[in-house]
Amino acid sequence: MLKVGLTGNIAAGKSSVADVWRDMGATIVDADELARRAVEPGTPALAAIAAEWGTWVLDEAGALDRAALRQIVFADPEARARLESIVHPAVAALRDEDYRAAAARGESLVVADIPLLFEVGMADEFDVVVLVDAPEEMRLQRLVADRGLDPDEARRMIAAQMPSELKHARADVVLHNTGTRGDLQDKARDVWRELVKRAGARG
Repeated sequence: MLKVGLTGNIAAGKSSVADVWRDMGATIVDADELARRAVEPGTPALAAIAAEWGTWVLDEAGALDRAALRQIVFADPEARARLESIVHPAVAALRDEDYRAAAARGESLVVADIPLLFEVGMADEFDVVVLVDAPEEMRLQRLVADRGLDPDEARRMIAAQMPSELKHARADVVLHNTGTRGDLQDKARDVWRELVKRAGARG
């Protein structure tokens, strides 16, 4: 089974590419969705978080209070590292479950949508890494115009991620999102067809 890692910095257009591929029949394993599943009520990860920081990081229903937890981990790198040591293994286990399910269905290709793929050192886990990118100024404009963010806040969010230039050299395919939405969708379809061919060639 060909494993494809899909990534891209904020407002680059990664989600649009994932939507196109999903419409074309792709199995998308979404890292953000897995992260939510990993800390649902009743999971070992949520129990470990509550044991580490107390029940005040839970809401009245016993679910994770993400805002309360963010206040802790964003201000304390050590706390963030402890949180990651709890959540990342749980997410990895769920991802492996999804891979096994795809393989059991006879699928020859699966896509893992991981925003911070390079930052967390996962690039080597994939047969192909596809990076969606756009110039920083264009991404800034999208964050302000499309998501209503304050320009300073948008700049901080962009600055918090690894510069996309550093990711280019490690990506197998770079999708440049500098045109219209339709242009990106066309490029995404072309790349998907090539990935399907490659998966088929592996037998």
